[in-house]
Amino acid sequence: MPSPAFIKASEGVRELTSKPSNDDLLKLYGLFKQATLGDNETTEPTFDLKARFKWMAWADLQGMIPVEAETQYIALVQELKAKHQ
Repeated sequence: MPSPAFIKASEGVRELTSKPSNDDLLKLYGLFKQATLGDNETTEPTFDLKARFKWMAWADLQGMIPVEAETQYIALVQELKAKHQ
């Protein structure tokens, strides 16, 4: 179950005044998925490039424990809020 701080951070992403870079969005996606679902056990998409980049962002975190992914996600959201507000 996600921590209250993680839930607050995931809601805080919607409050950013400008869109983060694609790299930051992929980091957020991968960390969120790792924190909430654990290791990526899905099949890699082949034709949809956007889906493939998202899949890779999550797969790159293979083996990271969900609590660590939560911690990194919260830190990244805080960093982005400082830059984008």
